[in-house]
Order: sequence, then structure tokens, then C-alpha cells
Amino acid sequence: MTHDDSAGAGGCNDSGCAPDEDAVPATAADISLSVPGMDCASCAAKVERSVSGVGGVTGVDPRPTTGTLSVATDGSTDRDDVVAAIESAGYDVDDDLESVTLTVPDMDCASCAGKVTGALERVDGVRDIDTRPTTGDVVLRFDPDATTLAALVSAVESAGYEVVSTSLDEDGDGGGDERSIWRSRRAYATYTAGLLTLIGLVLANPLTAATGPTVDILGRAVRVGDLAYLGAVAVGGLAVFRNGYYSLRQRSLDIDLLMSVAILGAVAAGVGFDEPLYFEAATLTTLFSVSELLEGAAMDRARNSLRELMELSPTEATVLRDGAEETVPADAVDVGETVVVRPGDRVPRDGTVTDGASAVNQAPVTGESVPVDKAPGDEVFAGTIVEGGYLEVEVTTPAGEDTLSRVVDMVEAAQSERSEREQFVERFASYYTPVVVGFALIVAVGPPLALGAAWEEFVLYGLTLLVLACPCAFVISTPVTVVSGITAAARNGVLIKGGTYLEAMGDVDAVAFDKTGTLTKGELTVTDVVPLGDNTEEDVLRCARGLELRSEHPIGDAIVAHADSAGVADRSVEDFEAVTGKGVTATLDGTPHYAGKPGLFDDLGFDLSHVHAATDGGVVTRTSRAICERNNCLDLLSDTVPELQSEGKTVVLVGTEDDLEGVIAVADEVRPEAARTVERLREAGVRTVMLTGDNERTARAVGETVGVDEVRAELLPDEKVTAVEELLAEHDGVAMVGDGVNDAPALATATVGIAMGAAGTDTALETADVALLADDLSTLPYLRTLAERANGVIRQNVWTSLAAKAVLAAAVPFGLVPIWFAVLAGDAGMTVGVTANASRLARVSPADPEATEADAPAATTDA
Repeated sequence: MTHDDSAGAGGCNDSGCAPDEDAVPATAADISLSVPGMDCASCAAKVERSVSGVGGVTGVDPRPTTGTLSVATDGSTDRDDVVAAIESAGYDVDDDLESVTLTVPDMDCASCAGKVTGALERVDGVRDIDTRPTTGDVVLRFDPDATTLAALVSAVESAGYEVVSTSLDEDGDGGGDERSIWRSRRAYATYTAGLLTLIGLVLANPLTAATGPTVDILGRAVRVGDLAYLGAVAVGGLAVFRNGYYSLRQRSLDIDLLMSVAILGAVAAGVGFDEPLYFEAATLTTLFSVSELLEGAAMDRARNSLRELMELSPTEATVLRDGAEETVPADAVDVGETVVVRPGDRVPRDGTVTDGASAVNQAPVTGESVPVDKAPGDEVFAGTIVEGGYLEVEVTTPAGEDTLSRVVDMVEAAQSERSEREQFVERFASYYTPVVVGFALIVAVGPPLALGAAWEEFVLYGLTLLVLACPCAFVISTPVTVVSGITAAARNGVLIKGGTYLEAMGDVDAVAFDKTGTLTKGELTVTDVVPLGDNTEEDVLRCARGLELRSEHPIGDAIVAHADSAGVADRSVEDFEAVTGKGVTATLDGTPHYAGKPGLFDDLGFDLSHVHAATDGGVVTRTSRAICERNNCLDLLSDTVPELQSEGKTVVLVGTEDDLEGVIAVADEVRPEAARTVERLREAGVRTVMLTGDNERTARAVGETVGVDEVRAELLPDEKVTAVEELLAEHDGVAMVGDGVNDAPALATATVGIAMGAAGTDTALETADVALLADDLSTLPYLRTLAERANGVIRQNVWTSLAAKAVLAAAVPFGLVPIWFAVLAGDAGMTVGVTANASRLARVSPADPEATEADAPAATTDA
């Protein structure tokens, strides 16, 4: 926060910010607000000055020590005005608001969402409205003191949409609607309308000019077939007219209103002309209802992918309490309690294994194709499946905050992040519909008035254009593709935080990698042990372990871990001492020993250019021969140490004051999938660059191993930002891959920031645009392929739907487009088409057909 240093109430002195002793507290706290950013007297003064200017405010009592604000008013002050004044001073108000998700399955397009939003905006106490037609959800934040859940549900239903469940239901089920759309009330009404239309077609077929039987109604002969058509309009059009009425109330020029006008216009034209248009009205009603059912079914398929993610987490857990097992709701398990997970069960919550061992299938969360072995001390994630063993897991995260829950929340929230293409489409649609409606009016009345053309013919053309005026398929083409891509990625261990980043990733032509923890594992391991003199590898490790056992340096930890895994025996350790900047020393079994840099032994007087190599039965070992210029001697200074260092390894010498016992090399190992990942990206035409703060020699070694195009070493965090900016100047899009914490500035600067190993890591999930949950670089080429394919699908959907509408609209005045074809092709057909096209993204596979057992999989696209 930036504090205002200008004079104000209380002010800040050397002792800190103190409250204003002269401030007059408000006598009647009509409005109380939480302003956590107001944390000093200077902040309080700014807020007080800003709020005092609001009409009706009679007193302001800012309390920076608690971050609260009390405002006294004369009763005429609007709370929102006070909030706006606080925000204008640069501070956020932490409202005591409640959140709720309403499940509205019939809200499946942008126009539907607009009507729902309009209805909710008129409800007092509603602060934030986030409609998500691609999942059929409305996410709200509201003031529980100003409104109720029932009022919110009533507002949505007043717009013509049913709320089937809420996240505040007693059973906690905020899931999607499980009804089959083909067995809904509207479906049965559509079936009835279709049957009546067929009866009318048999009795009064306009194509054959058959009139059929007639009945006398009010002295007028009416064809029975026309009555059947009107019955179809009445039954099938009920939902259309109801939604059209709500659209009219909302002043929303959407498909429901346009279709209502078209159907009623056809009926009115039938009454007014000698050649009635009842057949057209019934056909329009039935086909539009069918198209709505098709659109709903298509949207359900798009929603299922996210619903599958939500259903991964089990609803019940077996918890150990007082020495006995108890089955309870998964959300009722407290942090610190132990849950039991048996073979075939899903882990109910994130936690740490305390007992048992098993392979765990983490594919549902991280996308890893191979089960991961878990033992005591290992972390497990909610929703993962225990394959063949028994685990006891100590719960480490509160309910709703586990990795799977956060992934689902972020995938859902990603839908509100509208991409540039989506915003363009919505802006275009806001002009398209009025233009086509105007064109429809001109076509309907222009030729009859100006040229004396047949009214019934051109009114029908105008009605057909009204059908084509609503750009539903056009508007939905981008969000349905984005949701399909984001959910497909989430199932494969890649979390994308919004359509903007999905689109941007598809245009990336350069990728910058951090080294440590990204291209490498981020953990030091022993790579080489070279015994000297008469020592064996075990001798060297025994000495090194004893020396490093009390060290707190990561290199020492790596040596101890390697020695322990080799099962070497313990040695008696005394008088341990760290030699600053050089190594360590200790007495092992009564003999002083040293471990450290070559410089430490150089100081002890050793000739490192002439060291005897270890032999095996008097024969020089293969390792010694490979690096020794003389038969059984090593030149550590000129050959061995530089050679190991050139491979990016850190060299540690081990010995006594009199003898060198061995050489140990430690390195941060390159990830086994790194080279293949870089190769796949380069094959796709993507430039690869490594940015690291490590030394030039190590960086070059790692860069050569993985095959990146360019290596930039010894970079400070701000220099990494500069490097990314330089790449942005050369390329259309740059992705930065890092750990999500240390590389935060560079991640934020890049077009797309990608965090490694985000599963279970709050910071990485929150800071990155994209997170690779499984800590697996091989999903990066998959992400690039998926994003590129998604961009192609978006372009196909947008331009195909737009072109289809334009062609149909242009052909209508020439009598080439029957009204039924306008419904099927222009509305239902295109909606189903763009949804089906978007669903193809699920076919993009992370598998790499060229990968061997040594290679981690990268991305390919199924044929």
C-alpha cells in the first residue's frame, strides 16, 4: 500500500501511524464497513475526507487499528455511495457479503444470461453477478441483510428461468440438473406441437393446395387443418411466448422476443390475408422448440466435462476417531484428523500419508498417466484413486480448499474471463441484431408499399429474417470452445485460468524456461563418485556421510541421502566444524577429515594436478582410465574437476590432511522429459530460451543437454524481466515457465505465465496464468497444441456461423430460404454445429507416439 505522507488526522511519526486523537466519533453508526487496507492514520484521513463529502453523512469514525469504518447519516445516505467514496480514495471495502451459486440449466446462451442479469440487478443487496451460460450457473454476492435467497431465486424465475438448485441448499448439492432434456415439460409440449403440425399438414397441406374438412365457427368456415396448426402454436409456443414476454420486459432484443414476434406475426398475417400463414406459424413454433431442445442437449454435453471434474471428489470419508472407524461426510473431516483409504477408494481430502503404502492414480488431478507410489510422509490429493494398498492420511486442508476444489473453482471462474475474440463477438452481435431486424422490416413492408408486391409473400420474408436476426450460435461459438478447451486441459493436469490465456498460448512462438525446478528437478543429487588411492566408492561415501551429516548445506543433504540409499556404515563423528565458503571438517573415528571445494585441499598443500586413481586388484578402473592422461594418475585441476563442472556439476573432494580419498560430483539433475519437451516445441516452430541466475558454465551445460536455442545466465530477477521484454519485442507471443514464486515478475511480464508443480501450492495456483499441476514439462507441448487447435476451432465457429447467417439473410428476399430452413440451419443447426466442433478439443491427447520408456509424453493430436 502507498501511504499519503501529506498532513492529515493523526499523521505518522517515527513511532509509526497513530490514531487521530482529535477525531470526533460518529454518534450513530448507521453504516459499518470493513476497510482492511486502511491501516494507518494517514490512510484513515484520506478515507474520512472522501466519505465526508457524501450527501447525508453527519459523522465519520475511521478506526485504522481494526480496519473498520463507522458512518453516521441523516438517513438519506445510500450505502453504495459510501462504498464508492472509499474506493475513490484508493481502498477496497471488504463487505460482509454472502456468495451463492444458482443452477439455472435453461440459461444456455448470452441473451438468456442478459435477461437473468437484468432481473437480478433490480434486487436490493445484490453486489456482483456472474452469469455462466456455458455451465448454466449464476454466481452471486449479496448482502444477506438486504435480501434473501428466496428473493434471488424469485428474480431469476421472474425472467422466465427455473432455478433447480443452489449452493446453499441444505443437502449442499449445487450440482447440475440431472433431468434429461428430452423428457422435460418443454420436450413433451414440442412433441405434441409436432404431432398437431403433422395432422394439419395432412388436412390442409399448402404444398398441394388441399383444404380438407372445415367447421363453422362464428359463421365462418374454418379449416380443421388450420385449427391443428393453431393448436401447435398454442401448445409449442407457450414457452416461446413466456420467454418473449420476459425479454420484452427486459428490453432484450433476443431470440425469444424475435421468434415470438415472428410466430405471432405469421398468425396475424393468416387472419389478415386470404392465404393464411398458419402452416408457417406452426412449423416455426415446432422447429424452434426442437432447436431449443437440440441447443440444450448440445450445451449439456459441453457442461458434462466440468461436471465430471466436480464429481471426482468423494462425498464420504472413513475417519479414525477414538480408535474406531467412522463414516462421515467428507466436508465434516477436520484438519489434523486421519482418514482411511482402501484399494479402489478415492482420497477424500488433501493430506499426508501417515501409514501404509500404495500406488495412487493421480490422473484425475494432475493428469499423470502412471500411478505414483506413496509411502508415509508423501502428499496425496483429493479425488485421486488408491490402486492396491491401504493408506492412512492426515488431512491437511480445510473443506473446499483442497487442490481438486481449487482446480474446479478456477476452471469455473475462468469462464468469466472473456477473451478478446469473445468480446469482439459480443460487440459485433450488439450491432448485428438491430441491423438485421431493421432489414427485416424493410423487406416486409418496402416492396408491397413501393412496388405493390404481395404482402403475404414479403411479410413471410420479413418473418424469416427475424428468425435469422438473433446471433445465438455466433455469440456462443467462442465461450463453448473456451470451456471445452479449459476443461479438457484440466483433465490432463493443466489448469488454464481463462479463455484469454488459452487463446494467447495458441499464438505463442517463443517459450522462456527458468532452469532450477523447471528444466531441472530443483533437488541436488549425487551423480559421480570417483575413489582415489586405495579407497572404494563405499569408503568415500562413508567419509563424506560422516562429514556432511551435521551440515545444513543442500549439497551435504544430497551426499547424506545418497550414502544412506547406498547403505554405507556409520562412522564416529566428533569436532564438526564448517569452514566458511570452503567446506566442512570433522574427526572420523579419531582421524581429522575434510570435505569441500578443491580450494580447501589446495590450502592443505595437496598437489591436485597429480593424484593417484583408485585401482581394482591392481588394474586401473574404467572410470579412472577414461579421465586420466597418465596410467594411474588424475589431474584434478586441469581435467577431472573442469570436466565435471562443464557438465553443470559441483565438485566436492573428500580426504584427510595426508590423503585425498575421493571426488564426489553433485548436480541438480535435468528432468528426463525436458529434452523431449524442448524438441517437440522446436518442431512446432517455437523458439526456446533458458533464463537462469546460475553461473554461465552450469547454465550452458544444462542448455546443451536439453537443446534450447539460447541460454542467458547469471540473471537477476529484474534482468529476467528485461529478457522477457526483449523476447516480446521479437515475437508475437512469449510464454514464461517458472516456479510461480521466484519468477513471479517474469511470469507476469510474459504473454502467458506458466507455473510448474502447482498441485497443492496456493501461491503457484494464484500467480500463474497457467499451472502444470503434475510438475511435468511434457504437458507443455500438449498445452501448446491444445491452444493452437482451440484458436482454430474458435475461428471456424465464428466465421462459419457468421457466414451462414449472412448467406441465409441475403437469400431471403429472393425467396430462396423457407422459414423452416432458417430455423433448422440458422439457429439449431449452427448451435449444434459449433458445440460439436468445440467438443473435438477433447481429442487432443497428451500422449507422444514417439516417446520411449525413457521419455515423458508430450502432446499429439488424434487423427
